[in-house]
This record gives sequence, structure tokens and C-alpha cells, in this order.
Amino acid sequence: MTSRPSAVARALERIAQRDPALGAFIEVWPEEALAREPGARELPLRGLPFAVKGRTGIRSYAARRLIAAGGVPVGATSVPGPGTAWQTWGQGAHGRTVNPWRADRAPGGSSAGSAVAVAAGMVELATGSDGAGSVRIPAAWCGVFGLKTTNGLLPSPDASGLASAGVLARSAAVAEEYVRHVLPGFGEPAAPSLPLAAVYSEDLGFAEVDPKVAGVVRAAVDRLVAAGTVRLVDAACALLDPGRAWQAVRGGAARDPEAVAVRRANDERLDVLLAAAPLLLTPATPNRPHGHEGPGDLYSTALTWAFNLSGHPAASVPAGFTGDGCPVGLQLVAARGADVSLLGMARAVENALPTVRP
Repeated sequence: MTSRPSAVARALERIAQRDPALGAFIEVWPEEALAREPGARELPLRGLPFAVKGRTGIRSYAARRLIAAGGVPVGATSVPGPGTAWQTWGQGAHGRTVNPWRADRAPGGSSAGSAVAVAAGMVELATGSDGAGSVRIPAAWCGVFGLKTTNGLLPSPDASGLASAGVLARSAAVAEEYVRHVLPGFGEPAAPSLPLAAVYSEDLGFAEVDPKVAGVVRAAVDRLVAAGTVRLVDAACALLDPGRAWQAVRGGAARDPEAVAVRRANDERLDVLLAAAPLLLTPATPNRPHGHEGPGDLYSTALTWAFNLSGHPAASVPAGFTGDGCPVGLQLVAARGADVSLLGMARAVENALPTVRP
């Protein structure tokens, strides 16, 4: 009788089989992973295979915490190639990173390979970072769960303060393993009282959203209401377009008067909104995955980077697919520091939105 391959061995086998066509990994570490696994099995994560974003990801705070808890890193995932002016694609060891649902489309980024590795079942969990939507956009476009933590909650090398650590995972339940072992003082998310009071905004008051994307997200919200998971609160969400403010802060001009005014106004509006309801629902992206030639003039960040400026935790949950087979994400935003509560709410939303594959 042959023994069943270990979790790490199975993950490495899936990577060897699937990654040549998908380009999710820059590097794979089979010898190191298999050598690390026996000792890791005695720890809380019991040798859970995971991937890290980019070659430097193995040195991140999150990766070190996961390893200490018994996670086993199996490889580094792709990020945008050098010299590119856009951040929604990846370049792996086997070439460009492709969307598992539409090979002619990009996977989103910059946590491109992490999203693809999870979506293709190579690993259940991968680290990411999010400075403008770099976890939530690929999560939405690859049909997986993605979480951006509250800005400043975890160490980040980004001097601008816009980027925060995040995770891409098969589900919110799997993402809890990341948060449980990475977030100091983690408390188990209590099952939220349903229905969740929520505000829905298609465009945050300023964005132009693809009608097909908006239709999928609105249908998902309607299913949440019908299931008794969500109760919509009649409150408007009218933020100022944060694009120029984000660019100013990213460029080192955090005290630019226009940027300061936009951040202050949006912070005040979000405070009022999240006092009326603990959850804000929006599309994760205004557009579908674009082709490998680039996004053109489209900003896939239009609905995400407001929350990098404000610092709120935000997640993307699979909402469904457009008629041409592109995944769409539903963005969930909660109050600053409410990361654990957000995970609990995301689990409730996922339970009411079983993924229907095209």
C-alpha cells in the first residue's frame, strides 16, 4: 500500500503540471519546502503550503510569521516585469502570467502570480501587498478571495503609507489562517448577526463602471438581500475621485493641498457612511480583465485606491462571471481596524454566493 503524498508534495506536483501554461511562479523551491515540511507538521499550520509575492516576499513580515506557525513556502509568485508602466500583469519563469479563466486576458496585479496560483489550485493561500488595489484587483479578475488589511496594521516597506499587507486565498475561511497567525492580537471572528446592514454603491460617486460588471455585482447584492444576509441601508456614497490625490501621495507630496483636501473630505464621508452601516459594498473593479497588450486608458484602480488613501480594510469576494467568462469581484469595505469583523462578514457573504462557474 503506497502512502498518500504530503500536502507540500501535492502542491509541488500541481505547480509542475499547471505553471508552464500559466506563468504564476518566478521561482519554485521543492528541496527547501520538502525539507521544511516534517518539522512544520508539529506547528499550528501543520505544513500548509503557501506562496509568497515576488522574490522579496519570503523576507516579508507575513511570510516569516506564517513560517513560524508551520506554513511551508513553496515558491515566489510573479509580479509585473521590469520597465512596465502598468501593474496589472505578471512575468513568470515560463513567460507572461495568464488569467486561468481567459488565457487571452491579464490576471490583474501587482499580486498577479499569487492570485493565479490560488485560482488554479496550486496553493490555497498566497501573500500579497496592496498599494492601490494590488490584492483586490487580481482577486476579482481571477475569482478568488483577497484581503487588504488596515493600513499600518502590519509592517510595510512602503514609505508613502499607501501599501498594506494582504492575502489571496481560496476562501475567506482560508484567509483566516493567514490573519490568525500574522495579525497581532487576533480574535476569532464571531458569526455576524444577519442581515448585515450595508450600503451599496456602484461607482462611489465618480467612477465609470462597465455595465456588464455592474450587472453581475448588482445581481450578487440582490442575492445577498434575498438570502437574508444583507439589508441595504438607504445612504448615498459620494466620494471625491481620489486619483490625483493618490498619485500625489505616491510621488511624495502627501501635503499637497488638493491631496489633503480630498483625503479629509473622503475620510469624513466614509466615517458617516460606516457609522450608518458596518459594511460598504461596491464592485472591486470598474472593468473586466484586459488583454496582454495593456490596459490603455482604463484605470482598474478606480474603485480600490480610495481605501488605500483612507486606510480602511477591504476585501474582494467572487461575485460571478460576465457573459464572456470573466470573473467579477464584489468589494467589501469596513471600518479601520475591523479586519477580523470584515472576515466574518466576508464568510457570511461567501456562504450566500456559491460560485457558479461559466
